[in-house]
Amino acid sequence: MSGKRLPPVAAVIDFIACINRGDIDGLGKLMTDDHELLVFGEEAVRGRAPNTQAWAGYAAAYPDYVIYPRAVVEPRDGCVAVLGHTSGSHLGLADHEERRLSVIWLAEVEDGRLRYWRLLEDTRDRRAELGLPPMA
Repeated sequence: MSGKRLPPVAAVIDFIACINRGDIDGLGKLMTDDHELLVFGEEAVRGRAPNTQAWAGYAAAYPDYVIYPRAVVEPRDGCVAVLGHTSGSHLGLADHEERRLSVIWLAEVEDGRLRYWRLLEDTRDRRAELGLPPMA
């Protein structure tokens, strides 16, 4: 990544691309010093170093993990919501089964870097709140 500050949506797309490639150095460069990872209300991982270590461990354990964005919106300045699904995760499901489980990722971007990355349950209300496409 160059010294250019990416706009919020582009920073989030780049972050996802780094995850999909297992590019831990790239992820670290896209995190603020106080970056926070919050997965479905579990205890947060705080700080760039602990988060890059966590991602390195996850990438090593699940090298085929991929995020598939279906919709990306910026409901307010600096906040980006992504609706999508994954494959190759810790769930241990066949890809066709995991594809049916949609989730929402929410990021806050400051000066081209992610302040937080949150995984949220995909619900009708949450989609409506964030401006994501409604459930079919």
